[in-house]
Amino acid sequence: QVQLAESGGGLVQAGGSLRLSCAASGRTYSVYTMGWFRQAPGKEREFVATISKSGGSTYYVDSAKGRFTISRVNAKDTVYLQMNSLKPEDTAVYYCGASSIPWRGSMAAMGAYDYWGQGTQVTVSS
Repeated sequence: QVQLAESGGGLVQAGGSLRLSCAASGRTYSVYTMGWFRQAPGKEREFVATISKSGGSTYYVDSAKGRFTISRVNAKDTVYLQMNSLKPEDTAVYYCGASSIPWRGSMAAMGAYDYWGQGTQVTVSS
């Protein structure tokens, strides 16, 4: 089993920045691709960004390109999501996902991820 714990959410004004962290524990050797998803009130959970085990490959939803950056530090079993130029429409609970599947291009489907964290709330005020 792998446990994931997100942190770093909060309330920020439009145009501001936040850095989310997701720390993995347990059988982390089985984790390859990791990703961030988000769920706004009344909406389905949607893909935001994903990163390969080496960190050399990344993929983003169009709305995040140029504003968000996903990264990871394997020595710390941690993945990050740096979010800049935040907009009110970015308001959501952000979830970290871990997959046992090696990188194979875009991994935007929730079904590709085996483990999930509890989420961290991000609220962007206008």
